[in-house]
Amino acid sequence: MTLLLGSLQLGLMYGLLAMGVYISFRILNTPDLTAEGSFTLGVAVSAMVTVAGAPYLGLLAAFLCGMAAGAVTGLLQTKVGVHPILAGILTMSGLYTVNLAVMGASSNVSLIGKDTLFQRLFTQLAPMPKDTVKLLVGLALAVLTLMALIWFFKTHVGLCIRATGNNEAMVRSSSINASAMKVIGLAVSNGCIALSGAIVAQYQGYADISSGIGILVVGLASVIIGEALFGRRGVTFGLISAIAGSVAYRIIISLALSTNIFPTYFLKLISAVIVAIALSLPTVKEQMVKRRIRREGKSRA
Repeated sequence: MTLLLGSLQLGLMYGLLAMGVYISFRILNTPDLTAEGSFTLGVAVSAMVTVAGAPYLGLLAAFLCGMAAGAVTGLLQTKVGVHPILAGILTMSGLYTVNLAVMGASSNVSLIGKDTLFQRLFTQLAPMPKDTVKLLVGLALAVLTLMALIWFFKTHVGLCIRATGNNEAMVRSSSINASAMKVIGLAVSNGCIALSGAIVAQYQGYADISSGIGILVVGLASVIIGEALFGRRGVTFGLISAIAGSVAYRIIISLALSTNIFPTYFLKLISAVIVAIALSLPTVKEQMVKRRIRREGKSRA
């Protein structure tokens, strides 16, 4: 029960990361590697603002800083002509120094004993169990962000972003500023990723400069697992499946590590294997369908 509860808590918080990755990789159809830097940026900003005594403001500040990081990547792509993958790498590399500067040149900042969002809610919602409070915080933040994104992608700007991802040439011929749509889309994507880092930092009680290492694989795994479970449909269902995939991913990781078959340092390898398996599922299904059709054709012959 404790394992499931912990997986649900983290799955919902990392669900924000999954939605951010879904926006860039599925809606914009752009390989964005900024995630590792923007996630850590959210962690760093949230931690430092929380240390200053404003944990709620830390979430908002992290979201805005993440949007700024995504906008930089978008501008490198659209205004300078840098390849999307290289643009993400450049921004991610630059953010390492920025994140260190935000954290006061320290690689680790502790929030133990600080007035975090969770500490405040533990006091306000007592005697509710702490695990229940953590679950409610993750659920509330995931649902609110999901509703905001669903609304946003039904607005004129949101529809233009979706159209840009589907067919950029058509969008440009329709006199829509496709470059601006890319910048806005990447900003929203990385804002969600940074917000995930912000809440995770307050949940774990510390900020670390290496928090974002491999985080893109986590986001991709969540998106791919969600699509493998529920299929690829519209944007609304895609965002929901990203959160569900994040929870499923956390449960899989927890089960794999709890068996004592794999040591803790196998986490990244397990994540990579999960992504590889999830990515191969559509091809495997397609091959199975083709073989079944061939067998049916031979039997009729």
